[in-house]
Amino acid sequence: MTPIAPLALLLLLAPTPSAATPPANPPAAPPKPGAPSAPATPPRSAPKTPAPTAPKPPSPTPVTPPASAPNTLTDAEKRAGWVLLFDGEDACCTFRGYKKDALPDAWKVVDGTIAFVPGGAGGDIVTKEQFKDFEFLCDWKVEKGGNSGIMWHVSEEASYPWETGPEMQILDDSVHVDGRTPMTSAGALYALYPAPEGAVKPAGEWNTARVLIQGTKGTLWLNGVKTAEFDTASDEWKQKIAASKFKSMPLFATKSTGHIALQDHGDPVFFRNIKVRPIQ
Repeated sequence: MTPIAPLALLLLLAPTPSAATPPANPPAAPPKPGAPSAPATPPRSAPKTPAPTAPKPPSPTPVTPPASAPNTLTDAEKRAGWVLLFDGEDACCTFRGYKKDALPDAWKVVDGTIAFVPGGAGGDIVTKEQFKDFEFLCDWKVEKGGNSGIMWHVSEEASYPWETGPEMQILDDSVHVDGRTPMTSAGALYALYPAPEGAVKPAGEWNTARVLIQGTKGTLWLNGVKTAEFDTASDEWKQKIAASKFKSMPLFATKSTGHIALQDHGDPVFFRNIKVRPIQ
């Protein structure tokens, strides 16, 4: 056996060359020139909080049409049949003294109102025309402690209007003694049907009275508040009359047609926007 040289022995023991084992994590191959780059994946973020919604601007306040001038009628009122009883300048055309041909001296036109001014010859005044079924409106104001009234279906057969015509009370409740009881306070059907509290405005301020009469039924309002509702044919009405001072007045509330009266009670009182709507 031929002995093997040491160098040859080393060559025999060396490993046979083979394909190189690829690394576990080979580096990424550079992109080819001109090839599109893969889009980068954006990092995951927390969900967005929606932006607060801006509040809507407030709706504009509706514009209220200006009130018509005092002692005038709107076109709608004219179409509805309203008739003006005072134009702010002349009261003699529509009013006269009770059982008189002319207006008493104490009743004057003052700053667009019919006013009772103490000092001259006075007395109640009535419309020249008579009314059966109707709706009546007016504004009124009194001075401190003032007293007056609105009456309807007034007949001149008696000595005074209140002996025939029911009365809606006009009063400064805060001072006048009649204001201590609802039966004779402002807005009441005087001495028969009490008025609710709080309907009247203070002395010196304008109040609005409304009277609606249809047949034997009637309703009163003061400043939009219903103050009395009645039926002169009802048993309730008859009982109230029997228990009141009117039981001694045989003509009281017996007329179905009559004048509308404004009362002189000795205190200053002012009326404006006096109008009536006859109901056929």
